Amino acid sequence: MRIDVISVIVDDQEKAARFYTDKLGFAIKRDIPMGEARWLTLTSPEQPTGPELFLEPNGNPDIQINGRPAAREYQRALYDTGIPFTMFMVDDIDADHRRLTDNGVEFTGEPVGVPGGKSAVFDDTCGNLIALMEVTR
Repeated sequence: MRIDVISVIVDDQEKAARFYTDKLGFAIKRDIPMGEARWLTLTSPEQPTGPELFLEPNGNPDIQINGRPAAREYQRALYDTGIPFTMFMVDDIDADHRRLTDNGVEFTGEPVGVPGGKSAVFDDTCGNLIALMEVTR
């Protein structure tokens, strides 16, 4: 068993693709039309054959909570409580924080020490907070 694809729920696939490629430096791996949405995956330039990040639309009308798409409600609840949707690992969080800030990525604050390393959280502009984590070795 292995992990090949990880989903990040997004409010707009096109906007998300621009952010994750232009701001973070990911590369598009697959872009397959699927009706109104796309099977849109990205890979890290550090792991081009590694796991793919699926930019999954949050508007599936087939699964609802209180009359609204469940994925959108889940995404909003995490964001509103300040919980990152997922985490990306980095080797040097201070350098990546500077590089991404210089590239227009908005962080909620400076990197801070956490058990096991350092962390910083940014807004992906597509409805999510994303954590960067440097693990102390």
